[in-house]
Amino acid sequence: METATPIEDLAQITTRWQETMLSLEKVYEQEPEVLSIGGVAIGTLGNFSASIGKAKSKKTFNVSAMVAAALSGKEVLNYTTDFPDGKNRILYIDTEQSQNHCMIVMHRIMKLAELPANEDCDRFYFLALRKFNPKERLAIIDDAISQIESLGFVVIDGIRDLVYDINSPSEATCVISKLMQWTDEHQIHLHTILHQNKSDENASGHIGTEINNKAETVIQIEKDKDDSNISKVESVHTRSKDFQPFAFYINDQSLPELLPDYVPTKKSAGRPKQVENPLKVAPLIQSNLTPV
Repeated sequence: METATPIEDLAQITTRWQETMLSLEKVYEQEPEVLSIGGVAIGTLGNFSASIGKAKSKKTFNVSAMVAAALSGKEVLNYTTDFPDGKNRILYIDTEQSQNHCMIVMHRIMKLAELPANEDCDRFYFLALRKFNPKERLAIIDDAISQIESLGFVVIDGIRDLVYDINSPSEATCVISKLMQWTDEHQIHLHTILHQNKSDENASGHIGTEINNKAETVIQIEKDKDDSNISKVESVHTRSKDFQPFAFYINDQSLPELLPDYVPTKKSAGRPKQVENPLKVAPLIQSNLTPV
């Protein structure tokens, strides 16, 4: 991936330090809080957040609720939004699913938002980028964010597919830099999704490390340990206060539905207890038979 600054731009960059200098004589407004969970802000304009979780933990179902809340202006699965006037359009980018599966996600979002599921909405843009390579995907996303007017909320479902090597420090830095550039220059909030490692709860690869370091909020979606039909949503880290964990299940209409009285299983402190070999624990049975 190209990382060096083109020679023709270097002259312009040498003067930018003056543009970026802060002044104690000015007042800088706090970024508007646009995405919340249970009344706790997790997303502001000019920043990005992320969802992490293992495969099949229902990450896309959870993000569908975020988008539906932004489209409808109503609370969906504990998510509420408050985008300013002129920031009411939404761009959803899927990098890995087929067009048919993307349509399923679109229909789900529209149903959750209580909007017609068979009519296009002029506030909702959905891009299916599965057939493109990472460099092409980045270029398409950059173009869309630049051209869509009144854009306020962007979802990238599958940031891993914007890099060739998930463990490349240079690629990870480039992609996260693009997220920060897009959100700052266009004053949008961007939410992205990344898998967790199979062996632990860390976000995958070097790009996962960069997301943990740079994201405004990281939330985790995981299956309940006692009931695999339930998915729990909790805070990994945030720049404000943590929100209360909540859980949802998929109802008979294939829509995520809140479990209002859910009580999460508490994790045991320290290392998991080792189970002793039953052959070592069980007492030996002495035979009364005389050996032959």
